[in-house]
Amino acid sequence: MIHVRPPVSGRLRHLLRATSAGLLLAVATGAAQASALPSTSVQALSMAERAKMAGDLTMTLQASRISAQATWARDLQSPSGKSFPTVRYVKALVFCECTDPAMAELRQAVMRAGGSVYMRYLSVRGLSVMLPATGVLEIARRPEVQSISPNRLTTRSFSVLERSVNIDAAASTSSMVRRPSGINNYFGLTGSGVGIAILDSGIMRNHENFRDAAGATRVRQAVDFTASSDASMAGLQDWQAGLDASGDLLTPGSAARLAYEARIHNMGGNPEVDGYGHGTHVASVAAGRAWGLTPNSSGVAPGADLYDLKVLDAKGFGTISDVLAAIDWVVMRSRLLNIRVMNLSLAADSTESYVTDPLCRAVRSATAVGITVVVAAGNFGKRADGRELYGTVGSPGIEPSVITVGSANTLGTGPRTDDSVNGFSSRGPTRGLYVSPTGVRRVDNALKPDLVAPGNRILGAMAASTAGARADLPARYPALVPPLMTGNAPSNRSGKTAELMTLSGTSIAAPAVAGTVALMLEANPGLTPPLIKAMLQYTAEPLVGANVLQQGTGLLNADGAVFTARTVRPNLMQDIEAGTIQPGATITSSAVLSGTLVPAPGLSVLNSVSPGSYPTAGGLGRWSRMIFAGGNRILSGASLFNQYHLAWDHRISWGGTVGPRRTTVAWWAASQSVAASTVARSFTEAPIPGTPTALFQPGVRFVSSLAGPSSLANRTGVFLPAHMFTTALIAGQGSVLPSGLVLAEGLVLAEGLVLAEGLVLAEGLVLAEGLVLAEGLVLAEGLVLAEGLVMAESTGGTGE
Repeated sequence: MIHVRPPVSGRLRHLLRATSAGLLLAVATGAAQASALPSTSVQALSMAERAKMAGDLTMTLQASRISAQATWARDLQSPSGKSFPTVRYVKALVFCECTDPAMAELRQAVMRAGGSVYMRYLSVRGLSVMLPATGVLEIARRPEVQSISPNRLTTRSFSVLERSVNIDAAASTSSMVRRPSGINNYFGLTGSGVGIAILDSGIMRNHENFRDAAGATRVRQAVDFTASSDASMAGLQDWQAGLDASGDLLTPGSAARLAYEARIHNMGGNPEVDGYGHGTHVASVAAGRAWGLTPNSSGVAPGADLYDLKVLDAKGFGTISDVLAAIDWVVMRSRLLNIRVMNLSLAADSTESYVTDPLCRAVRSATAVGITVVVAAGNFGKRADGRELYGTVGSPGIEPSVITVGSANTLGTGPRTDDSVNGFSSRGPTRGLYVSPTGVRRVDNALKPDLVAPGNRILGAMAASTAGARADLPARYPALVPPLMTGNAPSNRSGKTAELMTLSGTSIAAPAVAGTVALMLEANPGLTPPLIKAMLQYTAEPLVGANVLQQGTGLLNADGAVFTARTVRPNLMQDIEAGTIQPGATITSSAVLSGTLVPAPGLSVLNSVSPGSYPTAGGLGRWSRMIFAGGNRILSGASLFNQYHLAWDHRISWGGTVGPRRTTVAWWAASQSVAASTVARSFTEAPIPGTPTALFQPGVRFVSSLAGPSSLANRTGVFLPAHMFTTALIAGQGSVLPSGLVLAEGLVLAEGLVLAEGLVLAEGLVLAEGLVLAEGLVLAEGLVLAEGLVMAESTGGTGE
């Protein structure tokens, strides 16, 4: 049983704080009533202006005292001559639709309002600022400002693996992925040459699982965004008004940029940089290398390059601004270092729509430069009484363009016939709320997660110091560290650089998908992020009984995904960005055309399956044969991958009833610091002009109509078991689109969802579940973070 608290209302969430003993009322701190804004000040704003301010920000501006949870607010002594003895200041993230990427006028406005500017971001058109309460209202009145969010506290989320994701060729002679070749070496795909960015608590880069065949670490660069505050990283004094150091921070080679890079550089000195222990394990699931060792704790892409973006400290805490800065770092270097994959085992309890959510905006920009973003769904799928909670996927997993991963339980075996969706794994639909400038309210209601991957008691690297001290997680929870051989190190390894541990949760499932993406990109570097996502969904194997809100399209199938990746020509992304390919053009690879590669069969040979059992037949696992398009449409058909559809353009985003929108990337010109068109300078997102755009060409099969109206009791609509979609598709059901799919067409499964028949739908995430650590381990209550960022882990339990 998962040990959690029942959900509480969104308003009450802001008054709660988690401790190891449970949930307690927050300790009131702060100054007197005089420093708070009267409610009349906020009411003086127009409806559209009030809608720009996040709910917890508005509450804190008006509260008589600051909640202990609002670490982003402080009452400071008022400058002389002011009416009140104290002034309430907040650290916030301001986003705008400015035509000037430098946001010069907005930065000046912040200064005039009595604030400071800490950071200007690249991946989102926004600023990290400090503002007095009255200044927040002034900024909200500016017409170009879209939203103002507090810089909320963030915190951590939480080989059988090779066989579980269907990589191990030793059991499948038809596997196209890899097989062992000598000690600690492989023949086939390992993700070699592909960079994976891990945004987490750090990576212990001298662990043996991160070495290459020559013994050198594969952690190529490491940066630390937690070593100091956002103000000090920008070279400013914290909580001091009237300062702006953001102007030149994003210019390659500038003095400001070089000084900033020096402050966050983390490759020197002690290589054991993961004091918490979560990031090291996540990285090893994605790219650990341990073939020839006993036990085998290899990850999915053991030859990939790793980039360590430390956004969580030794206790697992950070800020959203740290995560945004880390995404910027990856975006700026993605083409210089071939970073093609970014893993965020983090989830934010955001009540915003994906359209305006800060993290969603940032990952859309990352996608637009060709980075495939993989995100943990979260682990809030059950209440304390065991009932399912739907609508609990967090941000940025609510973003349609990312790959959102739920957790499956492999029961510690390679065969898939006993696999199931973990009870704690977060369910869809997404519940982000969009409020238009005219006050119209709309819930996103998108289908998530996209698929599931093994995420229960997964063995991986354990972080420790040279002195022998374990990282915080394994030190506090020794049950996570299995007694392997001598001590914990396997018999043919020794020392703290070889110790292993187990973790569970969607944050452990996500890097399994990230590693698979690296294999796909090694096989075909021309794939775009939306095409990669579609291939992963199309080849996933539906687990019996679980619906699409529980498992997406099914369980990760690396063999099928790599096979499908090879059916597409390898220069596709280059042609898309150059504008030399038009919708409807053939994208089939020469290997398929010549007959050397059989077109996508819809079946994969699985490891040690039981012949005749569903969803396998004679040892063949059925592909789902379906994808989620725009968040709420289900499509199928081989034509998805043999012709070019506009939806495969990574610069186009769409979802629900919003879109499609195109992101335009401006690049820095050639200089002594960078080559031309390698470092992004700015991003501009705008609707695609003209008549409704057909995102998919004729011939694609429309599957949504097979589901019927959504009913939990009748198991129809979004509650229809995913394998029943596949059965219907094999039988030839589904409507073939005669004229292509435009946004306004087709049945939207998630909209109009009737929340009856005992369905429990979250009002917004109640992050009271804490860490999923290992099967059978139940911890004390975890975190309630209002709308802060958490690491996508729930309270450890049975692995249901």
